[in-house]
Amino acid sequence: MSLSAAVSVYIKFFFLLTPFFILAVFLALTEKVETRMQRALAGRVTVGIVLTSILLFLFGETIFDLFGITVDSFRIGAGALLFLSAVSLTQGKFSLPSTDSSLMSLAIVPLAIPITIGPGTVGALVIAAAESPTYIKKAETLACIVAACLTVGLMLFVADRVKSVLGANGIAMLSKITGLVLAALSCQLMFTGIAAFLK
Repeated sequence: MSLSAAVSVYIKFFFLLTPFFILAVFLALTEKVETRMQRALAGRVTVGIVLTSILLFLFGETIFDLFGITVDSFRIGAGALLFLSAVSLTQGKFSLPSTDSSLMSLAIVPLAIPITIGPGTVGALVIAAAESPTYIKKAETLACIVAACLTVGLMLFVADRVKSVLGANGIAMLSKITGLVLAALSCQLMFTGIAAFLK
């Protein structure tokens, strides 16, 4: 793989992971969480994103076929989950508890999946694997994808600095706006999935 091709794959998946959106959600959900726990959560989310991306890249098509799951059904399920999160977020009820175990329970769902790795990213990972005919090509593509995941994780790790810049009022406003965007996104996901089933 040439350098330009590697950079292209990296940039593509970096934006598919919606880095600024997950950062906004992360900040909104960790408004009252101290820096130590926030960074611990960021680390757990990063691990979740990396492992999920690797599994979907290597076995995504097989897993979907095995369980009879389509991308459209994934859209509907992810949309329903996102909508519940959005309602809690806009009402100011989606706050993280102070205990480590409860805090970490949000790392995989909904932060890693489906907010960061949504249906679009799932589809792109499966397609990227299919377009990599050799093991060397797969390894090179996967390395670029992992690099993109780690970059998003780094953004979450320094989220406390962004938090200090925005302040309490900025975080509160961001929380409401994020909830509205999440609600719209969840509806779009469900509508797209339902429309595909009805065709």
